[in-house]
Amino acid sequence: MKIALVNCSPKIKNSASHCILQELKPFLSKDDTKIYDYSLNKPKINIDEMQSLSECNVLIFAFPLYVDAIPSHLLNCLIELEKFFRGLKKNDITVYALVNCGFYEGRQNHIAIEIMKNWCVKSGLKWGQGVGIGAGGMIPSIKNVKIGHGPKKNLEKAFKLLSTNILKCTSEEDIFITANFPRILYKLAAEMAWRKAIRSNGLKRKDLFLRK
Repeated sequence: MKIALVNCSPKIKNSASHCILQELKPFLSKDDTKIYDYSLNKPKINIDEMQSLSECNVLIFAFPLYVDAIPSHLLNCLIELEKFFRGLKKNDITVYALVNCGFYEGRQNHIAIEIMKNWCVKSGLKWGQGVGIGAGGMIPSIKNVKIGHGPKKNLEKAFKLLSTNILKCTSEEDIFITANFPRILYKLAAEMAWRKAIRSNGLKRKDLFLRK
C-alpha cells in the first residue's frame, strides 16, 4: 500500500499540520506500506506531483482551517487535482483529511471536512474519514510531548481509530477532538502569544484597537 502524507499548510516550517502528520506516521508504518511525504504550500501543483499522487492508494491531506474553510492556495491545487483525477480511466484512491484550527473545539472544522468530501465526489475518489482537531495552535509548542500523554491523549485515541481505517481503506464517521488541556488556560496562553507577537512587531496592545 502506498500512502501519501500531504502537508497543505502555507507555512514552510514548524506548522501544526506537519507536526500532526509526523505524529500519525508511526501508526501507519507496516511492512507492506510505503509512506511518501508531500508539501503543497503554494497555489500550484505540477504534473509530476499529480502523477505521483495518483499512484498512491491513500491520500491524507492535513491543513489549517481558514475562515471555516480551506486555505486558498490549497483550493487552487484541489481544482487542478480534480481535473487530473477526472481524466484518469481508473483510480482506486481513498482520501482522509486532518483539519486543525485555532479554536478550542475541533468541531469547528466540520465545514472544511465537508468541502473535502464534496471534492472527492467531483474528483471520482473515495472518501475515507475526517478528523477535526481543536486547539491546533498549541500543537507545534508541544511537539516534544509523547503522543498519548498530557494534552495529546485524545490525539492518540483518534489516530488509533483513524489508522485502522486507513490501513483497510475503509470509511467511517468523522472524529472531532480537542487537546486535553483546560479551555481557560488555552485562551490565556493564546492571548499571551498575541501580546508577544504585537511587541515583536513594534506595536502596543492598544494599537489593536486603532481605527483609521
